[in-house]
Amino acid sequence: MRILADRLGLRTAEIRAGRGGERARAITVTTATDGNHGRSVAWGAKMAGCRCRIYVHAQVSEGRAKAMEALGAEVVRIEGNYDDSVRICTQESARNGWQMVSDTSFEGYLEIPRQVMAGYTIMAREAIEQAGEPFTHVFVQAGVGGLAAALAVRLWMEMGENRPRLVIVESEHSPCIMASARRGRATAVKIRHETVMAGMSCGEVSLLAWEIIRRAASHFVTIADAPVPATMRMLASGAAGGGNIEAGECSAAGPLALIAACCNSGLRAAMDLDASARVLLIGTEGATDPAIYREIVSAS
Repeated sequence: MRILADRLGLRTAEIRAGRGGERARAITVTTATDGNHGRSVAWGAKMAGCRCRIYVHAQVSEGRAKAMEALGAEVVRIEGNYDDSVRICTQESARNGWQMVSDTSFEGYLEIPRQVMAGYTIMAREAIEQAGEPFTHVFVQAGVGGLAAALAVRLWMEMGENRPRLVIVESEHSPCIMASARRGRATAVKIRHETVMAGMSCGEVSLLAWEIIRRAASHFVTIADAPVPATMRMLASGAAGGGNIEAGECSAAGPLALIAACCNSGLRAAMDLDASARVLLIGTEGATDPAIYREIVSAS
């Protein structure tokens, strides 16, 4: 919303009041998405009165595409994967003078992703304010890395040397951040299989995010798809404590990685996960595709 307000020369409150007028209707905003970021861009464009064009790849579910269309976005499905959709969105936006609002950054495109990451820091601030006692560990799922990097920055600002260990969790099918950590520089991976955790199916790390993560992360882990449904069902049933939690596929990543680490003596020792550990897990989505969610949690 702030990005659109800046482009229109208005305050955010004026955008919410629908005062974009002719200036807004002359603007087309675009993004590439696995579903979640695109829905937020579509919502912001609707509030501002802008046109909106969203690029999704072949494996994005129809339910997530329809959710963006319901907000007035034109959804364009392309062949290939998420990284291909980013490239096509970038090319067509440049060719047509459209405003791309992406949550991933690359050479020559940094400012808007930086603003998106600044928005993510609100979650870290609220978690710190509400937690009371400090965290010892944060397990956070990563696609291009923007959310993880934003959390790292806020935790660093708020807690300094007492900040918790940051554990980056990726799908074993798209471990671009782990590959980057191993090579010491931003490294792309080829996606051969799409993960069930759709929002994490990214083969190229955001350049802005990588520059933060390489300094801030303590550990990098990957998880398989197979245990994700059972983790979602555990959270939905309330067996994890804290009541019934509607956690989408990506939201299962942190709990699953924590369980795996606790069950592995080597990982547990390396991460210093003992009885005194206080772990923050981030739920990044609910039932973003209700049909898929129901199918997963109702399976035996």
